[in-house]
Amino acid sequence: MVKTIHIALVGNPNSGKSSLFNVLTGLNQKVGNFPGVTVDKKVGTCQLSDDLSASIIDLPGTYSLYPRREDEWVAYRVLMQQDKDVVPPEMVVLIADASNLKRNLLFASQIIDLKIPVVVGLTMMDIARHKDIQIDVAELERELGVPVIPINPRKNKGIQALKKAIEQTALELYKAPVRDFINNEALAPAAIGSVKELIPHLSDYKAIHYLINHESFSLNSGLQDKIESIEQVNNFNHTKTQAEEILQRYQRIGAILKQSVSEPSPLKKTLFTEKLDNVFLHRRWGYLILLAVLFLLFQSVFWLAEYPMNIIDWGFGEVSGWLSKVIPAGWFSDLLINGLWAGLGGILVFIPQIMILFGLVTILEDTGYMARISFLTDKLMRKVGLNGKSVMPMISGFACAVPAIMSARNIENKKERLLTILVTPLMSCSARLPVYTILIGLVIPKKMFLGFLGLQGLVMMGLYLLGPLMSMLVSYIARFFINIKEKSFFILELPVYRAPRWKNVLVTMVSKAKIFVFDAGKVIMVISLILWALSTYGPKDKMNNVEARYAQQIQQHPEQEAELTRLKNTELLQNSYAGILGRSIEPVIEPLGYDWKIGIALITSFAAREVFVGTMATLYSVEGGDDADETTLMEKMHAAVWPDGTKVYTLATGISLMIFYAFAMQCMSTLAIVKRETRSWKWPLIQLIYMTGLAYIISFIAYQLLK
Repeated sequence: MVKTIHIALVGNPNSGKSSLFNVLTGLNQKVGNFPGVTVDKKVGTCQLSDDLSASIIDLPGTYSLYPRREDEWVAYRVLMQQDKDVVPPEMVVLIADASNLKRNLLFASQIIDLKIPVVVGLTMMDIARHKDIQIDVAELERELGVPVIPINPRKNKGIQALKKAIEQTALELYKAPVRDFINNEALAPAAIGSVKELIPHLSDYKAIHYLINHESFSLNSGLQDKIESIEQVNNFNHTKTQAEEILQRYQRIGAILKQSVSEPSPLKKTLFTEKLDNVFLHRRWGYLILLAVLFLLFQSVFWLAEYPMNIIDWGFGEVSGWLSKVIPAGWFSDLLINGLWAGLGGILVFIPQIMILFGLVTILEDTGYMARISFLTDKLMRKVGLNGKSVMPMISGFACAVPAIMSARNIENKKERLLTILVTPLMSCSARLPVYTILIGLVIPKKMFLGFLGLQGLVMMGLYLLGPLMSMLVSYIARFFINIKEKSFFILELPVYRAPRWKNVLVTMVSKAKIFVFDAGKVIMVISLILWALSTYGPKDKMNNVEARYAQQIQQHPEQEAELTRLKNTELLQNSYAGILGRSIEPVIEPLGYDWKIGIALITSFAAREVFVGTMATLYSVEGGDDADETTLMEKMHAAVWPDGTKVYTLATGISLMIFYAFAMQCMSTLAIVKRETRSWKWPLIQLIYMTGLAYIISFIAYQLLK
């Protein structure tokens, strides 16, 4: 009979814990939510031997047993056996980063003192060696009193040895150390003794946590009152006890590291990083460098992507023209060329820009500069009700608001977390990039300043800066209406500067392109086909009348056939179901400079903002005209006119539309994730109303000033 043990997998954030979980459990895992909180719960099974299997729960990363964030409280309750929805772990596998051992051993020592059997997996050994850190694993194991196994989950090294250590610990060949890591009882002897009389099975260290956090535990009211009374009688001081404990642990950890770890001179290790930080984190130059980095980022998106985008756009136009010549005219050719092919072109043409943008962002993260951006902006963020940790979700929002909002869980302060969630969608996500690109190409001339500053790149940078600026203004105002009073602290570990991992950059670029093509692309293609049907068909009476009227005119004036055909296609589109929908909302959007076609694009963009391009491609392809199949979408939009003959896409309209897309909440996925994170429809509805209102008002002002 196979026995199953329950294991909790714990460790500091970014220590390699999730990689190990994936290696151990493979496909035998499931993801859910801890009841009542927005924290993912990953549980999987692993076969340790013929007679022993393990049920492993991957707990959120945490730095110590003193929780502050919501996800840290989840891990804490499981380890303290206070989560009724999780089977209490019989063993803990703790992942420690060998390149940052001092910090990781604090958490390890606390877990050891809970008297739960522990196995330590030592990751990042290759990075430690690169830093000239030599670890005597056998000596470290003796000092800690628990098994220590070097592992590399990414290369599948040490996994069998780890499984063997888990099995031996389960068979009680390894036992929890009898002596505490530090003398916990001496921290508050009378109070600890009284709690252990109430609950005899507790270790000294666990008794301290009952004194500090019993209000958050699932205890009956009688037991709660007795523990509270013990605190008062013994004048138990939470803060003093915690501070003394941490100090003693670090003293013991320091002694252990002297015995088991050989490190290079700290001066040699930090000298290069400190020299760079003196420049990059300078009180004045640091902000100028940050602006220069952002400017180069967005200039590069245009400089590097221009030629591949032109080639893709030209290629689709050529193939479209060729298809129209070789396939007989009819509904099928219309569907293929104006529906499928036009929609596909609207997707693939933006792949170069998306790959370049994400490649450059990955380089910033890999080099360590992205963490410096958080540090630089903390002071500014605090003035508007946020903190430096809000910067990472906001920067992630430049990629996609959905994971960015989820990453706001790392913000301990509830008010700052809610404000971050409310303003993150104002960041210009990658879905807006195709919209900005085509509109900038339409209405912004290719001018250069000083020989290297491109006007189009400056406008793109301005659009991306609009998000952070508006988010800070909205946050400053909103903080007065959100009545949550809670102090916050900003603690950030600045990584050392290092060369980017080019393989990682390339993998990220390819994966983001795949996500855009296969995730956003599917939505764009479906909507393109629906739009083709809506813009090709309409009420029979109206469509037949248009066909009959123009057939008669062409018969009477055959020399004007090309022009009359173009007018017929335009009128057919206006009388189609899509045209009827667009004209019904045109009075509302006309003050912003938009025609009914743009109105349709605004509606379809709620599925995904990048659908704007596919919508335009479909509508203008269906409308047709002279050499319509050979012309690019940009050329078709440039030629678009109002009934009075004036151009639709003027500078005023283009700027107004870019501003609308910069501020409007046009993403159903974002609204859904905000509801999930806040556990209420109140905040996503507030978000939808304020962002749409903001977009309309500012776009209206911009159009009226520029027209």
